[in-house]
Amino acid sequence: MSANTLQKAGGIAALLEALCYVVGFAAMATVLNPGSTEGWSSAQRLEFVLERDVIFQTWNLFIYVVFGVALVVLVVALHERLKARSASLMHIATAFGLIWAGLVIASGMVTSVGLETVAALYDRDPAQADSVWLAVGAIQEGLGGGVEIVGGIWVLLIGVVSLRYRVSPRALGYLGVAVGMFGILTIVPSLGELGAAFGLGQIVWFAWMGTLMLKSTQD
Repeated sequence: MSANTLQKAGGIAALLEALCYVVGFAAMATVLNPGSTEGWSSAQRLEFVLERDVIFQTWNLFIYVVFGVALVVLVVALHERLKARSASLMHIATAFGLIWAGLVIASGMVTSVGLETVAALYDRDPAQADSVWLAVGAIQEGLGGGVEIVGGIWVLLIGVVSLRYRVSPRALGYLGVAVGMFGILTIVPSLGELGAAFGLGQIVWFAWMGTLMLKSTQD
């Protein structure tokens, strides 16, 4: 694969990442939005998901598995794009980027397989199915559904390299640093709500980065 082709693939991947976030947030606000869940038991939450299992599975695979696969392409493309500026920082950043991709894909697959297991169990033993689903949720959150420190470090380092060596608009570099910090701070339990800020910031960051990469292949 030529360098130009890789950059084009990376740009497309970045735009796909932004789309994954947009679709993810849109589904959570519409078809996967249960409205007010105050007073709901975990069993009621599971029943809501099982009633929409096809939609949920499609949503889950798109925002985690598709996102993770595209992320691998973007991480490699950005490594090739920036390694000449700072090989040491980019080696570290790329390692975190690929780890993040693996965690995201694993998170999606755990949820997908877990839901299949729970759905098969639910008719026989709803209480046990509820317990299994709670365990699946805890594993998924630990892999990256709730804590964004690994992705945050990658975005932060890309932002640092961009700013230090002026390889992209400074505003994009500062955005990467800010978004990366939001992700890193989700490791603090009381700051978990910053995950939404991380996701919304990523939409802009991915879309901007993807557009920049595609434009560079046309120069």
